[in-house]
Amino acid sequence: MNAPVTTLNTPLSPDQAARLDALVRELGQAQLQWLSGYLAARAELGAGAPAATVAPSQSQASLTVLHGSQSGNGAKLARRLAELAQARGLPVTLASMADYKPARLRDERLLALIVSTHGEGEPPDSARELHEFLHGRKAPRLENLRYGVLALGDSSYEFYCQTGKDFDAVLEKLGAQRLAPRVDCDVDYDDAAAAWIDTLLGQVSAAAAPVASAAAPATTSGGSQHDKRHPYQAEVLENVNLNGRGADKETRHIELAVPGLSYQPGDALGVLPRNAPALVEALLRVLGLPATAPVKAGDTTLPLADALDRHYEITTLTRPFLAAYGALADSGKLAGVLAAGNEDALRAYLHGRQIIDVVQEFPVSGLTAEQFVGLLRRLPPRLYSLASSLAACPDEAHITVAAVRYQSLGVQRLGVASTWLADRVKPGDTAPVFVEHNDNFRLPASSDTPLIMIGPGTGVAPFRAFLQEREASGAGGRNWLFFGDRHFHTDFLYQTEWQAWHKSGLLTRLDVAFSRDQAQKVYVQQRLRERAAEVYAWLHDGAHVYVCGDATAMAVDVHAALRDIVAAEGKLDADAAEEYLRELSRSRRYQRDIY
Repeated sequence: MNAPVTTLNTPLSPDQAARLDALVRELGQAQLQWLSGYLAARAELGAGAPAATVAPSQSQASLTVLHGSQSGNGAKLARRLAELAQARGLPVTLASMADYKPARLRDERLLALIVSTHGEGEPPDSARELHEFLHGRKAPRLENLRYGVLALGDSSYEFYCQTGKDFDAVLEKLGAQRLAPRVDCDVDYDDAAAAWIDTLLGQVSAAAAPVASAAAPATTSGGSQHDKRHPYQAEVLENVNLNGRGADKETRHIELAVPGLSYQPGDALGVLPRNAPALVEALLRVLGLPATAPVKAGDTTLPLADALDRHYEITTLTRPFLAAYGALADSGKLAGVLAAGNEDALRAYLHGRQIIDVVQEFPVSGLTAEQFVGLLRRLPPRLYSLASSLAACPDEAHITVAAVRYQSLGVQRLGVASTWLADRVKPGDTAPVFVEHNDNFRLPASSDTPLIMIGPGTGVAPFRAFLQEREASGAGGRNWLFFGDRHFHTDFLYQTEWQAWHKSGLLTRLDVAFSRDQAQKVYVQQRLRERAAEVYAWLHDGAHVYVCGDATAMAVDVHAALRDIVAAEGKLDADAAEEYLRELSRSRRYQRDIY
């Protein structure tokens, strides 16, 4: 954005904006790049904290820190790395991969990449262009580059940390040398990320001072820090079912009191759940272990039942667990499905199974409580898009949760967090929560910018927050919502609110698709195609497009619909239409919060 700060809707006073404009006009490109990293690190430290001032020197190479993630974890870790590098006196450039010009790689000397994996081994939206550039014909030789890669992922997925592995391999292929070995981080990434940052900085910094722990930055509330290791105990104010009588699904609207916590529309609320008591009891019974057996959970020693209740993942079956447990069980069958080349067999075995199924099928004689919890990963928090705006709901956070219940192998299965929230958390109870900021899903700076919001099912949650924010601020921009679910009468989530906003004029257009109310299923992507001319006209007028929800099917189909609309209405071929959407993404006009 090249517009003067004084013309934008900012929290700065007119005098501050004018002074910032004057400074920016004086700076060159290199100075602006350094300033962006400095300000990002300063923001992480907090307004009242001292920030390191680092002047680049001719003899000291600058460290470029790039992050690419869908949820924002990578951005937080990148800011932490930049902060610690500056504390060592190292010049730092910090940027999202979406904002980085790939051609600059030829001039880089020190590079740190922090990147997550999305979907079926795909790069997140913000990393896609850099990923494709490095794997394309125009990628340069990089013999003068030294680099490190921190890969974020989830070991329950087949292509665990694949994007990080891709970056690591292609940089090596192009001649770059590693500053530190790649580290692949599971959902409980703090300790592994801290160790990687420590190792990396030890290689790039001449300073001998030890590096502080690199735990993820925290949200500040009333002088206390709240993150997934130090959550805020939020009182539950409301917990109601949004679905109508006779619905074949259950979606909860949950309101929590969070005085002092700060968030923006587009952020998520992290919730630390508890496992189902019946599952804990069943697992103890199958293991033949006493509930009172002492085990470690972090730095704490506590009874095994308590550790399985709230500290360890005891449902999702991952390849690392299967490999470690299979070695203890000395099972030829498990060794077979884990063998190289047997990916289809492994995929089939993992489908529908949980940890208890493996323990029951392959008992290990003499397995101790400590041995068993040593095989488990920490119970990760669940992230829910915030369905509220602080401007409309001060001191509150609202989330929209679909209760997960299904059958597999003849056994009833329950979603860990969703059914804990739906069945066992009542008004007056407390839930441990924290804010997960997501700078990749933000309202436009101008309140006059049109919005196209596409959110079927619980994917509609952040758009409730968007409209609350726009209503509270008196925004004049047009707003268009595409919503879909199964049935109009039972599954029209927040129906009265959308209709009230539509009647008031805040919601300019509302298009819905209820897939099972007619013989032929209809989804939001069909509604988009039916409104192709209008959608393209809104895009031509500068509209920002937001997509929230399922990544594997919905987001792919919606993207294809948008590409076809742009191709048909803009008279472009498929490649040019795809590039049009890429440019929308680069300019933050096409943002997705998909999972």
